[in-house]
Amino acid sequence: MSPRREELLASYLYAFPLVFNLEQVARYVATGVGKNPAAPWNTFSHARSLAGPEDTFVTINNDTIYSMAQLDLGVGPILLQVPEAAGRYYVLQFVSAWTDNFAYVGHRATGTGAGRYLLVPPGWEGQAPDDAVVVRVPTRVASIVGRWAVDNEADLPAAHALQNATTLTPLDAAAGPAGLPPVPETGAPALDFWAKFRAWSREFAPAPRDGQLQRGALQLAEAGEEQLEQAFAAGRAALDELLASGGGNAVVNGWNLAYHSFDYNLDYFEVGSLDEDRYKIADPQRRIAQRAGAALGGLWGNQAFEAAYTATYVDQDDQPLTGAHSYRLHLDPTPPVGAFWSLTMYDVPNYFLVENPIDRYSLGDRTEGLQFEPDGSLVIHLSHREPADARDRANWLPTPAGAFRPVLRMYEPDPRILDQDYVFPAITRIG
Repeated sequence: MSPRREELLASYLYAFPLVFNLEQVARYVATGVGKNPAAPWNTFSHARSLAGPEDTFVTINNDTIYSMAQLDLGVGPILLQVPEAAGRYYVLQFVSAWTDNFAYVGHRATGTGAGRYLLVPPGWEGQAPDDAVVVRVPTRVASIVGRWAVDNEADLPAAHALQNATTLTPLDAAAGPAGLPPVPETGAPALDFWAKFRAWSREFAPAPRDGQLQRGALQLAEAGEEQLEQAFAAGRAALDELLASGGGNAVVNGWNLAYHSFDYNLDYFEVGSLDEDRYKIADPQRRIAQRAGAALGGLWGNQAFEAAYTATYVDQDDQPLTGAHSYRLHLDPTPPVGAFWSLTMYDVPNYFLVENPIDRYSLGDRTEGLQFEPDGSLVIHLSHREPADARDRANWLPTPAGAFRPVLRMYEPDPRILDQDYVFPAITRIG
């Protein structure tokens, strides 16, 4: 690979998260996404039900209902108020324009009592109320990604009440948000991508450590059409390859241990965010590549201290998982977590939830009626057809008829998971 090609790839991977993220930010404000309706800047949009097969979004979770807000701190400080949640798991995750997770409020980070947080823009030097925790937002535009655990349909009204009591109030009621700098679209993906990068990266400053990358990418963004097309095509191909290869994560018994996929923030540590080396990708090249891959493969995912993710496509013989066969997963013991764990079923290659006769799309430690072994372990039955045995039916997670990929989520994972002392067993084919 020539040095010039390396520069093109580096610039694209650096630019991608900002552009991709802010496109989704604009989408939430204008049209909403899935069960989250559109909402103006600095207000919450609440999903009122758990995701199902009608929600065709990549690897959507079936554990929590979402509360989303797109922030524009151009209006000045904004007061966030959260209610008493009485021990319920929830998290409000704060994400910068460059996709850095810079703060957390919720069960793990701040507890579940009521709280007040003053969100302030870069460079702010004002006086905060005595009872409010200051959260310094590194970019004028940022996102709050909120998740509320819900046990079942009967639990939804209580979760809705908590959503309704979670509010954002600009201190300057007369100030209006500026939003994103407008970028006229030409219909040419490569040209539009680089035009957005030029406008948005100048408006939302990157971390100082990325200054050289910023200058190189801006220089490329001013190049001729042919070079922009070349960088766009080569960069996207490299990004797709990165995702297909697993991003360099450890693979154990077929499970891709993607625990640290979102640990690329090295610069901004506000309330609830852990400034610890074990949650930082130190290698500069890997950090930039990982940030791009994480944006495309799971935008707004949590860092390892909040939630850990692992997925598999294969059985114990390294053969692709398919609904043509039946399988078992024996968790002995079940994953050690501070909050809860779940196993969610997705089709391949779309990674969507798939309709099934019992409307069960995930199974975990909050699932009612599970049958545990005498030693406390759990055998999960994975198949497209309903099992004949009553015990298998109680622990049945239906699969699509074709290829599938289960994803295991662990909220507030125990150190044994992150240290890989806890080993996930292979999924075994039984029929």
